[in-house]
Amino acid sequence: MILPRRVLCAPGLGYHKAMAASLDDLRIEVVDDDMARVLRAKTGAERLKIASDMFASARRMIASHLAAEHPDWDEEGVQRETSRRISHGAV
Repeated sequence: MILPRRVLCAPGLGYHKAMAASLDDLRIEVVDDDMARVLRAKTGAERLKIASDMFASARRMIASHLAAEHPDWDEEGVQRETSRRISHGAV
């Protein structure tokens, strides 16, 4: 998903305006040439494992944030909202 520049510069998101101004309007992430070489050298299974680990990490971070933000929620509620956020509301 590509966010418009005005969202990247929104207060509280932690993005500095100078950083946002240097972003390509069509791509948010650009892989460094050295990192691209490292990733190309990995097998498909290794790249899939990296992606899976990143997804699991993102899920843990969202759940941790929700649990801290809503201490009155039970674990099921935290996991339900985590799933909703990760799926962009599809579940």
